[in-house]
Amino acid sequence: MSGENKDSFSLALAQANPVVGDIAGNLYTATVLRSGFRAAGADLIVFSELFLTGYPLEDLVLKPALQRAAREACETLAKVTADGGPAMLMGLPWVEEGDVYNAVALLAEGRVADVRYKHHLPNYGVFDEKRVFTPGPLPAPMSFAGIQLGVPICEDIWQSDVCTSLSGAGADILIVPNGSPYWMGKQDLRYRIARARVTETGLPLAYLNQFGGQDELVFDGASFVLNADGVRAVQLPAWGDAAAVTEWRREGGRWVCVPGPIATVETGEAANYLACVTALRDYVNRNGFSGVVLGVSGGVDSALCAAMAVDALGADRVHCVMLPYTYTSSESLTDAEQIAKALGVRYDIVPIHDGVEGLGGCLTGVLGGVPEGFAAENLQSRTRGTLLMAVSNALGPLVLTTGNKSEMSVGYATLYGDMNGGFNPLKDLYKGQVYALSRYRNGHRPKGCLGPAGVIIPESVLTKDPSAELKPDQRDVDSLPPYPVLDDILTCFVEQELSVPEIIARGHPPGTVMKVERMLYLAEYKRRQAAPGVKITERNFGRDRRYPITNKFRESE
Repeated sequence: MSGENKDSFSLALAQANPVVGDIAGNLYTATVLRSGFRAAGADLIVFSELFLTGYPLEDLVLKPALQRAAREACETLAKVTADGGPAMLMGLPWVEEGDVYNAVALLAEGRVADVRYKHHLPNYGVFDEKRVFTPGPLPAPMSFAGIQLGVPICEDIWQSDVCTSLSGAGADILIVPNGSPYWMGKQDLRYRIARARVTETGLPLAYLNQFGGQDELVFDGASFVLNADGVRAVQLPAWGDAAAVTEWRREGGRWVCVPGPIATVETGEAANYLACVTALRDYVNRNGFSGVVLGVSGGVDSALCAAMAVDALGADRVHCVMLPYTYTSSESLTDAEQIAKALGVRYDIVPIHDGVEGLGGCLTGVLGGVPEGFAAENLQSRTRGTLLMAVSNALGPLVLTTGNKSEMSVGYATLYGDMNGGFNPLKDLYKGQVYALSRYRNGHRPKGCLGPAGVIIPESVLTKDPSAELKPDQRDVDSLPPYPVLDDILTCFVEQELSVPEIIARGHPPGTVMKVERMLYLAEYKRRQAAPGVKITERNFGRDRRYPITNKFRESE
């Protein structure tokens, strides 16, 4: 079709889940998808940003062996198009004269017909593409079947110059391959950005995003097409692979996408829950773990983690362990057992009294007696962490750690204890969000989730005072402000970068604000050693917010 001028064509959107570094697997996925799209009569298929290698690659993209493998895979895929079937827009790293570009190749008629490079390289938040890629020039349209295709790559539509340049150079349609990670409210922002480009250029726009988890990032898909009037013609679902063939017609000299299905895109708690489940599933499966093991305390955090694990992997791949000590309440034992029964998982009780007492006894010569205070409390947590890691070593599952963002922010967690583990689904959820997602899951069984319907987390877990149960009558509020207060102050500091006076002006006591600021800074060394966890908020710890460990800066009132 590439040499013809037609008044209609079919554009296939391949919303899929590539695996970073699995070039052979991604090539196979592309081949299978192309076969299906060929049967459906598609003329052109668009894949997501850097699909052949997966995204983001970080410094892996600088490895010459990967660069060569990607080019070879691209050329292999190009040869397939000699069969007269659909052409492809394929994302991959492209090396030219020693420079590495984030590129899209047009594969048609058995060859690599054209290549375009990403112009704007994001270098903020979770992105550091300027570290590894060379920016390309303002791209010209690519010619396909008499249609001038403008192909801005992801960040290229977040500023106006690339799309304006493409329009001025005669582009008929904007096709945007993306690797756009999820955070709360992201889809509405994408719509606004895409509509701004449509308004400026007068061109329709097809937005194709990837789906799936990659370490701390998760991609929601939710691809769509906007016509030149800014109205959505097609909306693919979020949180899953999706394949759609969109039909286009030339009307009055302009291309219009024929209206198609408009899927509902999840928002709020539904989106956050599916983000955690998706990220956990892909992290466990792609890193070759048989399943997960986690400590269940009878508290809300471990309960929600257990529910997410079952929804991601199935009950037969989740092992819950209760590790009681002297201060573990009977209510916690009951709640933990009810959670495990509701989920249908393997559940074991491993008392830690002998381990704690034995370790404490080892220290009497050094301390002049058994440990007391924080040392005694942390010894309980570290005994639990050690035992869970031993289960992981012996049986093969990944240990999940269950601390929430409120705790991680202020260091209300024990290194080498409850922070032990390989992944944390709750790492970027404040305590209030943990409660909200727990209530949401009790009332809904989200799509694609493998756990049971109905109430999973008992109401007693949601209403009792949070406690680490490391000493008699302990409550979190004894050491921390009430979680609604703490979460608001932390959001001001972490997400909004407000000053101390600005936070005090919201009605928070000065002493409380100053205490939280101090705890936030002092806990940086713990966060540097924490397990990775899925990004949910606009600014997570690790990739988004990078503060020095040694830091004497403090604000005044």
